[in-house]
Amino acid sequence: PFPGLHPSVVPEPIPPHAHPRGEEPEFLRARSGAGDLRQDFSLMEQKKRVTMILQSPSFREELESLIQEQMKKGNNSSHVWALRQIADFMATTSPAALPTSPMGLASVTPINDLHGTEGPALAKGERLMRCKVGSIHRLLDLYGWAQLGHAAVTLRVSKEQEHFLVAPQGLACSEVTAASLVKVNVLGAVVEQGSTGFAPDARSFSLHAAIYAARPDIRCIVRLHTPAAAAVSAMRCGLLPISRAALLLGDVAYFDFRGEVEDEADRVELQKCLGPTCKILVLRNHGVLALGDTAEEAFYSIFHLQAACEVQVSALASAGGAENLIVLERAEQRVPHGLGAVRRAGTTFGPLHKSRLGEHEFEALMRMLDNLGYRTGYTYRYPFVQEKSKPKSDVLIPATVTAFVFEEEPAGTPTLRQHAQKQQKEKTRWLNTPNTYTRVNLAEEQQGSASGQRTKTTWLRADEVEKGSSGTPIRIENPNQFVPLYTDPQEVLEMRNKIREQNRQDVKSAGPQSQLLASVIAETSQEAPPEPEPPNPFSQLTDQELEEYKQEVERKKRLEG
Repeated sequence: PFPGLHPSVVPEPIPPHAHPRGEEPEFLRARSGAGDLRQDFSLMEQKKRVTMILQSPSFREELESLIQEQMKKGNNSSHVWALRQIADFMATTSPAALPTSPMGLASVTPINDLHGTEGPALAKGERLMRCKVGSIHRLLDLYGWAQLGHAAVTLRVSKEQEHFLVAPQGLACSEVTAASLVKVNVLGAVVEQGSTGFAPDARSFSLHAAIYAARPDIRCIVRLHTPAAAAVSAMRCGLLPISRAALLLGDVAYFDFRGEVEDEADRVELQKCLGPTCKILVLRNHGVLALGDTAEEAFYSIFHLQAACEVQVSALASAGGAENLIVLERAEQRVPHGLGAVRRAGTTFGPLHKSRLGEHEFEALMRMLDNLGYRTGYTYRYPFVQEKSKPKSDVLIPATVTAFVFEEEPAGTPTLRQHAQKQQKEKTRWLNTPNTYTRVNLAEEQQGSASGQRTKTTWLRADEVEKGSSGTPIRIENPNQFVPLYTDPQEVLEMRNKIREQNRQDVKSAGPQSQLLASVIAETSQEAPPEPEPPNPFSQLTDQELEEYKQEVERKKRLEG
């Protein structure tokens, strides 16, 4: 058993009780902590190796070349996959990038998994629609409203082809992504399978298909089967207006649901229950549905519907019956309801800017998911940080300026940042004139003043300004920098196209001319003073010189005659 030793020289094993330090607590503690120390050392070595790789110039050059090649040659599956792996590795190895995340990114499945040309052929705007549906599924999972796949979220992709996005049967709400959604027609047949091999639940989709057929104005439907919603659907009194959330919902319809809608009689009954405007549907002894013109409105309604159901269940359990509850009258309450699909955003975004119902709340939830590492892929309409207002003085901002890179920027700018600056400069180069203007203070003399010096602020071209003078350069960052605030973008595009058409047809005009003074005869004021006569050239001559000049003129006339 011991190689290299004679059998007669095999050492005898030392019994445990005879070990000199076998019973000492320090020895036992050191022996048990040896494994933890080895694990800590291995983690330290791994972190040191990762830091050396990230800080090495060869890694940065390789990454920059990969990004530049990707930008020049377009989408390449291998390059996109490599960049995605690097992004995932950086996110998982640096938890400080997302301080608000309570969990590691390795345990979160990203919602937007549509990368490059790998996904299915998408219609116009379908990528954002898929991200919205996937995000709503994640919100249902985070709020605890997902009952083992019984929560259904569907969205109409196009009204012309009647295609809808549904989640495949067998996936939990925490697993639904943008690419895994299945596109079906109004009959429930699969048009595009998605990234999974699961089929949609055609029986569950029959109810949604009947609603979409009866209501062409509806774009998104969210259905819940939570205990509170199922409890309210089983009450004879229905949803009572006893809370603010219930008042926000507006009209509520009730339908005797038997598991599916296949008969024509059921479709006619459902159409009668819904009507042309109702967007809240209670399925008797099943659950609730919220309808919306947009995905944002549908989630806004289902959120308040779930809150109203929870309040009603708690109130009935505490009061002992509906007769002990205070039922509110909708007409007497000052709670906005039935706002429709569009509402004013207020003074924050300008008097002419409109926002859809529930859009601001939905964007706040999307920011929360992005901060948690879900990568929603949502396109935000409103900036999170309010932009600073620009000064309106004509002296501070000239009519035309030129963009250029400031000289005070540090010399050690990373190559990726330089590339981004170059792209931004090329993007705004066509906006600028070849002249650079600088605001300077010039000294002018005043007669009769004690000081004799007075400064005047003006704009001069850069080549006319002395090197010692101070100036404030202005850089164009936005193509619409000089567009007035609260201007409709559609009006700007129409005016631009009109100006371009005038340039092409060479029919430029000075604009509308006033005809008010066309028939008015202006009264002549007092006559202007006569202009002074030119000086007489002979006023400085004497009489003798004039007489000699006359004789000379007469002599020349005789010679000519």
